[in-house]
Amino acid sequence: MKIFVILNTEELNTVDFSQVAEISAETCRRSIDGTKTFVKFEGDTPSFLAGKTQYTHSEMLAILAGEEWTSSEGP
Repeated sequence: MKIFVILNTEELNTVDFSQVAEISAETCRRSIDGTKTFVKFEGDTPSFLAGKTQYTHSEMLAILAGEEWTSSEGP
């Protein structure tokens, strides 16, 4: 089961990308204002994510549907 963790974008330099599904800081999705991002992993929690709030896939989908992550303005 994939687990998701939301981070401040400044924390991306602490991420060991060999332990998460994302490839690099540049490929991580960011919130509309650019201050937040997230990573996902399976299995044991990587040490750099210990103590951070973890979300299931369905919880993360609900968060990403919110105005902080999805613009209500058209293209």
